[in-house]
Amino acid sequence: MRIRDILRRKGNAVATVRPDATVRELLATLAEHNIGAAVVSPDGETIAGIASERDVVRHLHEHGARLLDRPVSEIMTAEVRTCEPRADVHDLRMTMTEHRIRHIPVVVDGRLAGLVSIGDVVKSAIDELESEREHLVDYIQRAP
Repeated sequence: MRIRDILRRKGNAVATVRPDATVRELLATLAEHNIGAAVVSPDGETIAGIASERDVVRHLHEHGARLLDRPVSEIMTAEVRTCEPRADVHDLRMTMTEHRIRHIPVVVDGRLAGLVSIGDVVKSAIDELESEREHLVDYIQRAP
C-alpha cells in the first residue's frame, strides 16, 4: 500500500498555521479541527515546520502561560521529515516508529499535498490484515 492510498481515503486537507501565529492560535486550530498537529507554513504550500500538542506541553512546562502569546516558530519542530505519495506505508511506519514521529507531511514537487498521522498508518495496517483474513476465510471455506 502507498501513501497515496491513505490520502485517497482520508483526503488531502492539511491544517496549517503561519510561523508568526501565536501558540494560542495554534491551539485554536488544533481544537477546531480535532487534530494533534498542524503544519507551520507561511503560505499553505511550503513547510517551515510542524507544531504539535506535545510541543506545546513541553514548552508550557518551561515558560508557563506566557507561552500562549509567543509565536509558533519558537516551539515548532523545524527539521521536518516528509514523504511523497508514492512512498510505501510499511516503510513510513518504520520511520515513524524509529524516530518517534506521529505526523509526516506529504509533499509533491516541494509543495504540501497532505499529512499522514500514525493513526492513519495503523488503520491502513489493520485494513490490510482484515483483507488478508477475509481472503483466507474465503479460501478455507471453498476448499474441498
